[in-house]
Amino acid sequence: MTGRRPTRSFLPALRSPLTRAGRVLSAGALAACVSAAAGCGVVPGTTAGAQDGTVTVMTWAPERTRTTNKPGMPAMAKAYARWVNSHGGIDGRRLEVLTCNDRNDTVAAANCARRAVEEDAVAVVGSYSQHARSFFSPLEGAGIPYLGGYGVTDDEFTSPLSYPVNGGQASLLAGLGRQLGGTCGPVTLIRPDTVAGDELPVLLDSGLAAAGHAASVDQRATEEATEYAGHARRALERSSADPRAEGCVIPALGDRTDTFMDSFRRAREDYPTVHTASVLGSVDQSMIDATGRTYEGAYVTGWYPASGDERWEPMREVIRKEAFGDNRIDAADPGVQTTWVAYTALTKAVESLGDGEVSARALRRTLDDGLRIDTGGLTPTLSWNFQDLLTTSDFPRLANADVTFQVVRGGRLVSDRRGFVNVAKVLENTTS
Repeated sequence: MTGRRPTRSFLPALRSPLTRAGRVLSAGALAACVSAAAGCGVVPGTTAGAQDGTVTVMTWAPERTRTTNKPGMPAMAKAYARWVNSHGGIDGRRLEVLTCNDRNDTVAAANCARRAVEEDAVAVVGSYSQHARSFFSPLEGAGIPYLGGYGVTDDEFTSPLSYPVNGGQASLLAGLGRQLGGTCGPVTLIRPDTVAGDELPVLLDSGLAAAGHAASVDQRATEEATEYAGHARRALERSSADPRAEGCVIPALGDRTDTFMDSFRRAREDYPTVHTASVLGSVDQSMIDATGRTYEGAYVTGWYPASGDERWEPMREVIRKEAFGDNRIDAADPGVQTTWVAYTALTKAVESLGDGEVSARALRRTLDDGLRIDTGGLTPTLSWNFQDLLTTSDFPRLANADVTFQVVRGGRLVSDRRGFVNVAKVLENTTS
C-alpha cells in the first residue's frame, strides 16, 4: 500500500481527480470511440492469431518489490499456457503468454502496457497493478481488452476496455460488513492514516448498515509501522467494551496486516475474547498456516469459494502437472485464483470466435455482445453485455458483485455460509 497512486485504489489509494459522473461520461465516450475505431484515432486490434495460429496475450504483476508482490499470477498464466498447449491449444491455436513485472511503479506499469502493444498482444489477462492510469492509456489507444484484473483500482470498473471477473476490493469490504453485522458486537477497523484509507470505513460501514449494525470505530494507524502494540491494545479495549457481545477487530493494513496480528496476539490475553476479521488477500491459507492459531475463528470475506472447495480441482490439477515445485504458485492465493478465472474466460472467448480471426477487436466484440461465460461455479456466469452489467453508478463495468463468507476453523479457511452473497445494492449505497 502506498497511498500515493493517481487513481483510486481500494486498499488503499487516492481518489481519482475526475468526478464519478465524469468517469462514467468518459467511459461512455471512449466506448463510442472504440466502436468507431478510426473515427477517434483508435488503432484496431491486431490479427496476429489469425495470421500464424498463435494467440498472444500478456499477464503482469509486481514482483520482488518492497510492497505488494504477486509473482504467482504470471507464474499461473505460464502454467496455464503450458497445459493448454499440451492439449492442442485453444481450438487448435497455440497460446503464448508474455509476462511483465510492473514493479509497483507507474513508469514500469506503462512500459508493460506499451510492450503488450508492441508484441501484438490481443488481451492483457489475469493481471495486478495499482497504476491503472498509467497502463490503461496505451491499452485504450490500441484497443486491447483488460480481462480479469485483480480489481484493485476504480478504473478497472469504469474503462470500457476492462472486463473484471470479480467485484474488486470494494465488494470485499462491503461484504465483510455484511458478514460481521449479524455476528459481532462493537467493530473496530484499523486502517492506514492516508487519504486512501479514508475510503475503507465508508465501504465497511455500508455493509454493516445493511445488516442493521452500528458503524465501526475508525482507528487510523501509520501505514508502514514495524509494530502495532499500542494500536492492538486500543482496538481490544474498544471491541470488548460491550460485555454482552463479543466484538470484532479488522486490520486492513495490506502487507502490514500480519505485523499488526503479531502485536495483537501478544496483547489479546489481557482482554475479553474478541474475533478478528479481514478480507481475502490480506489473509489467506498460507498466512494462516505460518502463524499457528493466531487467526483461529477469524471471519474472512472472499470473491470465490474457499480454496479447499472441489471446484478448484481443475486448477490444482494444472498446477500439479505444469508447475509442481514452483513455490510462486499458491492455489489459495486470490491472485492465482483470479488468473485462473481470467484465463478460463479468455479460453471461452477465443473458442466462441470459431474459425474467425482472433484479434483484440474480435475479443472485445464477442465479450461486449453478450457472451456468457461459465467458470465452473467459481463465479456467477459472467457477461459484460450492457444489459448484464450491474446498475451500480460508481462501478459501471461491474459484472460480478458476489462474495463468499469464510471462517478459520481448525486452522483451515472454510465456508461460513453456503453459496454467494451479492453486495451490489450495498455498493450502490456507498455512492454520493
